[in-house]
Amino acid sequence: MDGERAKEINIKELFNVMRRQLWVIAAVTILFTVCGGLYAKYYTTPLYQSSTRIIIGATQDNMKTLQVIIKDVTVLQKVVDELDLQITPEALAGKINVESVDESQVVSINVTDTDPEMAARIANTTATVFKKEIPDILNFKDVRYLSPAKVNPYSINENETRTIAISFIIGLMAGIGLAFLLDSLDDKIRGPRELDALGITLLGSIPKIDQRKLQKSQQNYEVRSESVDVK
Repeated sequence: MDGERAKEINIKELFNVMRRQLWVIAAVTILFTVCGGLYAKYYTTPLYQSSTRIIIGATQDNMKTLQVIIKDVTVLQKVVDELDLQITPEALAGKINVESVDESQVVSINVTDTDPEMAARIANTTATVFKKEIPDILNFKDVRYLSPAKVNPYSINENETRTIAISFIIGLMAGIGLAFLLDSLDDKIRGPRELDALGITLLGSIPKIDQRKLQKSQQNYEVRSESVDVK
């Protein structure tokens, strides 16, 4: 029973601390949420992804070699020249991801860029250049188009609602932590339990005065005084 009562008292104290410092929790939470919303809206660069698929008629061992060649400078330099890109082939390789689909002969060329139309153009041009150049590189010709890349207007990293929600949760946690910190630095004594913890005996207490009742009593006293004066 004593343990349960102690837990109940501790929970009440926790809620009392949060109630006393409610303005701190609210202010910090709002601040973090607003900052998260502004960051998501003005400082996050949206990225777009587009993919083209080709079929490469090769064994699994040769497939790995062919996938490496897709991102090689020999192929990507021609992609840069054809699209007149203002980046190096090495930088372009960082935007491209090549992978087999379910370990099949279908290979997906995924391109990520800040421009959705450019992402689709790079993916399709890379597939075209690879199909054209691979016979001269490895004397390999079994490359077929499966599906071209299309413009994807939806950003893969822009999620304003999620950013705001995460900022709200972080702000709430930070606000609660700051509230308990401020409360721990406050040396006011708020009740008999705190006196007991300090080893101080409570001799008496002054009840809290209700200001409305006090004003009403003063008004009644003045009315009675006026009545006596009239008599």
